[in-house]
Amino acid sequence: MEKYDLIVIGAGPAGYAAAMRGVDFGKNVCLIEKNKLGGTGLYNGALSSKTMWELAQKISDVNDTIVSIGKEPYEITWEQVQKTIGEATFERKFQYSCHIKLLQTETFNTQFTFARGSAFFLSDHEIEVTDSDGKKEIIFGENIVIATGSRPRLLPNILVDEKNILTSDGIEHITNFPKSLVVVGAGVIGCEYATIFANFGKTKLYMIDRQDRILPFEDPDVSKLISDKMEEKGVVVHHNATLVRLEQIDNEIEYELSYPNGENEIIRVEKALLSVGRKPNVENLGIENAGVKMSERGVHIGDDDTQTNIPHIYAVGDVSGKIDLVNMGEIEGRHAVERIFGKISERISYDNICTIMFLNPEVAAVGMNEQDCIKNNIPVKVVKIDYSILARAIAMRKPDGFFKIIVTNDKEMKILGMRAVGEHASSTIQAVGLLIKMDVGIKVLAELVHPHPSIVEGIQECVRMLLNKSVFKSSVFKDKLSCYSLVDGVKIPLERL
Repeated sequence: MEKYDLIVIGAGPAGYAAAMRGVDFGKNVCLIEKNKLGGTGLYNGALSSKTMWELAQKISDVNDTIVSIGKEPYEITWEQVQKTIGEATFERKFQYSCHIKLLQTETFNTQFTFARGSAFFLSDHEIEVTDSDGKKEIIFGENIVIATGSRPRLLPNILVDEKNILTSDGIEHITNFPKSLVVVGAGVIGCEYATIFANFGKTKLYMIDRQDRILPFEDPDVSKLISDKMEEKGVVVHHNATLVRLEQIDNEIEYELSYPNGENEIIRVEKALLSVGRKPNVENLGIENAGVKMSERGVHIGDDDTQTNIPHIYAVGDVSGKIDLVNMGEIEGRHAVERIFGKISERISYDNICTIMFLNPEVAAVGMNEQDCIKNNIPVKVVKIDYSILARAIAMRKPDGFFKIIVTNDKEMKILGMRAVGEHASSTIQAVGLLIKMDVGIKVLAELVHPHPSIVEGIQECVRMLLNKSVFKSSVFKDKLSCYSLVDGVKIPLERL
């Protein structure tokens, strides 16, 4: 029986990062993957969908320009879309594959093994690996990291065939642009795919939203701007709608909605996309044989700072149920291995996670929003600046968006959170995330020399407003600039020159 210092089950972002960190420590590492190297971070997820978003965004920008001067819109074929996605995923897959093959050569002198197959716990140290031919091998791990990822969650009584009724696993593999598409779910993934197909301009989009606004976990101003831009692109959002049924009839998809006022509505479309969350891959692992317990909800594997109830077994990434993001999966994977071999004591902090939502426009977030502050009864100061007064946004002709920064309601004014909505939003968030981690005030941002013209100047102007040093005064541009305190859920305007 082959023995390893570390066995990692799953070669998605979290598992791959964990295995490479084990290599850093000079340990004997085995990485097991039953399906695709790179996982959802590469296929049917982060890289593929964002490649698709980038292409759709370019098409939309070009057409906004040429249509405005009276020319016919540029059209792209679905084959061209798939070719671009294929090239991007192949490039990343090639990097992963070459990296793994080279690590296993004598040149690099590592004790790294990559095993293809399904993993099954026989005990808390023994793993049975079954390859595609059915051949079985039992290996022993002193320490084990479970990083088996997640898959799209399904709804009862809806038959997903990944051809007409699809999840994110199937939507990128259709054969042509659908003439019409209904998206079930108004969270991040649903809104991203609605944005993508709306930007391509070849599909009539519908979105079913159970609540009164999309992206309900974000503040209303974020939600409204994204919703308005969707509707400008022709997306029909069914707010406060309950899905009664969705089924395939006469080669079409028919769905029925009910509303609080008692009305019902029936619509037919070509295809449907279910986007109602993700489910961790915990089945068929045999974790019960290792004594590993599930979380209290019984959905995810339970863990304490990545460590399960079995001290030498860890759970990271989507399977642990924290935050389904590539960057956090990688951090958790690295952290678990550092706990095992580095004996670190500092716990993972989830307070300064930088996230991006690929919408129209982009939404970048870090830390708390206003809803969080109200819910936790935290008194804060809030400052907001509209993109339309930023020189770079004016130059790009992209005036839709805003920065919003939330700080403590005291003299130190430490940053608790920020939202950036607009062009280049994803490039603005990192410095604020660092300041949250460092637990420092806003003065350092006000004193930095920012590049000009750049979108990040909006952050500097925000903190200047809080310090009463802004170039533009909120008392003059009241519709573009705002500064207020938030106490007991009540907004109180701050007097500014």
